[in-house]
Amino acid sequence: MTFDVTVPAADAHGEDAGLLLRRRPSPSGETEEVRLPLSPVQGAAPGTLRAALPSTVPLSEGRWNVFLVLPGAQPRRLAPGVNDLRSLVDRVPQESRTWLGVRIPYATKNGNLSVRSWMRWPHAEADSLHVHDGGLRLTGRLYGAELAASAVLEARPRRGEHKPVQTPVTGQGADQREFTATLPYGPLAGHRLWDLWLRPAADAEGVRVARILDDVPDKKRIFTYPAHPVAPPEAATEEETGLVAKPYYTLNNDLAVRVDRVTP
Repeated sequence: MTFDVTVPAADAHGEDAGLLLRRRPSPSGETEEVRLPLSPVQGAAPGTLRAALPSTVPLSEGRWNVFLVLPGAQPRRLAPGVNDLRSLVDRVPQESRTWLGVRIPYATKNGNLSVRSWMRWPHAEADSLHVHDGGLRLTGRLYGAELAASAVLEARPRRGEHKPVQTPVTGQGADQREFTATLPYGPLAGHRLWDLWLRPAADAEGVRVARILDDVPDKKRIFTYPAHPVAPPEAATEEETGLVAKPYYTLNNDLAVRVDRVTP
């Protein structure tokens, strides 16, 4: 990822000019900083500087604010210009890597430049979601691991002590990395929020199902899906009837299912 910045020509030759990427504090208050040097761009207009964020540099998962740092001045936020995000669309991670870093620049609600970053490996990328009466049909692709015959899609309750709900996964494609699974809504009636994980094998750790390999930094408000009635299990309690469920993407672009009671 490269950043082109225009500054006054008098500031374009300072050796200490740079970009500062500062991760927003985590719930524990921890933050990080990454400094990128700015250099003049040959053949460009006077005052044009460029900084590069190599793909080999890990950027912890989160949201990073971008600041311009010039000699003798306090860091100041940058406004985004033209974002060329074509390389992010339909990207295919190399299987030889040991970690997957995804970075998507975007404009904040205040008009400042920030970068959304993910660090995953293995990674289960969600593709198409087909919502129908009684459940959700999901297709996707697994990177960094192989699907065994015992692979399952697992819905885990976000809170509480409910047991995970598992459904079989079917491997597809020449390399058997593409997968399809159908999750029935009925077993989800006893809990409100369920996070979806792909377990590649019975003895393997779960891999969070998410959609991050594109140019959309926040999918929750853009990718929306209809709610469908939840068929209650046999001998259902009153709390397990009159419910609807729908899939959605969380603030981290992870895939989840939400169960709500129908309001009369």
